[in-house]
Amino acid sequence: MSRRPREQVDYLHLEELGGLEMLKASYFQQEFSRHVHEGFCIGVIEEGAQRFYRTGGNHVAPQGDIILVNVDEVHTGSSAVETGWRYRAIYPTPEIFHELTRDLTTVHGTAPWFREAVLHDEGLAQQLRLLFDLLEQPNNKLLKQTLFLSTIAWLISKYSQTKPQATDLSNAKQRILNIKELMASIPEQEFSLIELAGMANLSQWHFLRQFKKHVGLSPHAWLIQARLQKSQKLLRQGLNLSEVSHQCGFSDQSHFNRHFRQTFGITPGGYTASLK
Repeated sequence: MSRRPREQVDYLHLEELGGLEMLKASYFQQEFSRHVHEGFCIGVIEEGAQRFYRTGGNHVAPQGDIILVNVDEVHTGSSAVETGWRYRAIYPTPEIFHELTRDLTTVHGTAPWFREAVLHDEGLAQQLRLLFDLLEQPNNKLLKQTLFLSTIAWLISKYSQTKPQATDLSNAKQRILNIKELMASIPEQEFSLIELAGMANLSQWHFLRQFKKHVGLSPHAWLIQARLQKSQKLLRQGLNLSEVSHQCGFSDQSHFNRHFRQTFGITPGGYTASLK
């Protein structure tokens, strides 16, 4: 007699994203009764298919599709195939959306409303999977916040019934350049998108757009470049690779090596050898 597959559930609470909750689960026999969440459900079916009730009707989401449930919306969930379903999902609250979109349409921001329960959008699904992969890893606070914001912006701009319109902020240039120089002066520090946006007195959404506009890179990409510039100086001073990696804020030496080679076309070890 064959044994039924074991159901697995992992729940993460991401403090670097305002307490955002993330679910990673494999279900076979699970049947969710009608219930609601205090946050939105944004998930991707990674294997099998899920059947669920939402918005007055029944829906089926196969592998690769995106599921959307609005805040406080009654819904269910069960397997649509004998082999069950595996998926990952995040549950951003209205408060998180309000903070992300602050000053876009109103002073206090806005929350989206998604008409469709199931989306077939391969590009967005891939972006969500990249985000989920990153959220499961330690560190990289700024990159996590940046990818989360850009992914949510993509989702809202294409599928929300309430679409914030970003405005031009020409007077933000000097504030952005000041923050760029601050990051360059202490690149080893772990910055967050929330604190950087606060320094510029901008919403996170506006800060990210303005930084890319005036610097040409995202805040995280610029921080990596500032760390690499500092690493060159330390290598020329004779510090060994592990010391340089640590003093420049890289999580480990493999990340340092990869970014150094992608930027300069040579490994840090090769660069050190060339100095001799």
